[in-house]
Amino acid sequence: MTLHAKLATRTAAQVLVDQLVLQKVEHVFCIPGESYLPVLDALTDSGITVTVCRNEGGAAMMAEAYGKATGRPGICFVTRGPGATNASAGVHVAAQDSTPLILFVGQVERRFLGRDAVQELDYPAVFGSMTKWVAQIDDAARTAEFVARAFALAMSGRPGPVVLALPRDMLAELADCRNMPFIEAWETSPGKAEMAALEDMLAKAKRPMLLIGGSLLSWLVQYVVVLIGEVLCGVGLIAALPIALLILVYTYRKLSGGQVVPQNQPAYQPGPQPA
Repeated sequence: MTLHAKLATRTAAQVLVDQLVLQKVEHVFCIPGESYLPVLDALTDSGITVTVCRNEGGAAMMAEAYGKATGRPGICFVTRGPGATNASAGVHVAAQDSTPLILFVGQVERRFLGRDAVQELDYPAVFGSMTKWVAQIDDAARTAEFVARAFALAMSGRPGPVVLALPRDMLAELADCRNMPFIEAWETSPGKAEMAALEDMLAKAKRPMLLIGGSLLSWLVQYVVVLIGEVLCGVGLIAALPIALLILVYTYRKLSGGQVVPQNQPAYQPGPQPA
């Protein structure tokens, strides 16, 4: 796809899709709806794979799984009202699992807002407790800005879901705005003072326990966790730590293909089992 170079020649829907291309989005999941038809038109020649799902809950959960697997926000489009509420289950999963996800939802035309128009929803009220940010793009010229901020917030700090509402009439307007740069995921890590405090706590602890989980787990993290478990269990490597320490590692989420900590490791203990 050739990105449009001139200003004010793209609709807001085209700007939105161009931002997805610039953010290297390769796959989106959706249930088509008339409230965001201009976006569907713009996706036609974008090069982005569009998977049409059977229901909005499935679409949101597919996008959540995609975000969990790639570390970049999973993208989901649903129509307004019941389409948005049906997708809320996937949004909740993303919040609980700290998965980057962006849910784009249709909205009634701006002149009908607040008049209880057909399928109108107050999205901040509906999604506010389970997302990192809920916003509505009322100004077509700010489309690229809102999309870039959604990517940044979904991946920063503790990753999670973001919801952007798209008024139908706004999507068809010409947007005088420039493309935003590629958004890198910001990763945080403890500083020297925090690591020193952790070392002191471990040295004084009799039965420390590691709680491992979240969407940022990788095979490198798995290796480090196993190594720490072996060290603290007295299997070798760092003599400065008490050999008598016992680590109980509970794995609340599984990686594709296995546990976070292999079950043949001395540090492994299964999590609580349902009765």
